[in-house]
Amino acid sequence: MINAIIVDDEPLAQDILETYLKKIPQIELIAKCDNAFEANDILKDHDVDLMFLDINMPQLTGTDFLKGLTDPPVTIFTTAYPNYALEGFELNALDYLVKPISTERFLTACNRAIEQAELEQKAKAGKVEDGGPDFFFVKADKKLVRVNLSDIVYIEGLKDYVIIRMPNDRVITLQTMKSLDERLPSANFQRIHRSYIVNLDRIEALHGNMVEVKEKGKTTSLPVGKSYREVLASRIEGYKL
Repeated sequence: MINAIIVDDEPLAQDILETYLKKIPQIELIAKCDNAFEANDILKDHDVDLMFLDINMPQLTGTDFLKGLTDPPVTIFTTAYPNYALEGFELNALDYLVKPISTERFLTACNRAIEQAELEQKAKAGKVEDGGPDFFFVKADKKLVRVNLSDIVYIEGLKDYVIIRMPNDRVITLQTMKSLDERLPSANFQRIHRSYIVNLDRIEALHGNMVEVKEKGKTTSLPVGKSYREVLASRIEGYKL
């Protein structure tokens, strides 16, 4: 299932897109946002795969909003202004739909999103499988650096980079959180927030919406996003006495 949001300041435009999406079972609409700031809050707390984004919105345009995202979801622009198309594609938008959007044109764009999601699913076949190698290499400081899975305490997303944090060291590499999440063995690692992946073996405690780990001999608290809490709780439940 592909989780999608609509970002548009026009209620009628939101309703039209929502009506179209109801005809596509592979895509689930999880939120409708009136502006980029509302959308930003949703992206922080939910795992969003696809975003239908209007361009001409008050306060912050769709293109400026997309430029500011470090790990944006697949984006389809929906706008009444065809002259923004070039800029949209330069921002790696999957598609550019000009209003009024026909059902056929909308379906074509959604099929492209579904195909891309299927390709990403197939790419997961290349992940570090449970029971496979207990290490991997990443590019850092102009060399390939070995990282042992058991040494990882947690991974933090930072703009276009990730920080792999270990008890007394760290490695900064050009990666996305999504790509690492797909490749790390699920038996040991859990995405707990848009910006954090934690090694389950390194969790010291849970309190409220935070998990505690040890880093450089000190306790570090990491936030747990709303959309990840249920999965984390179910995994921890199996270890409770």
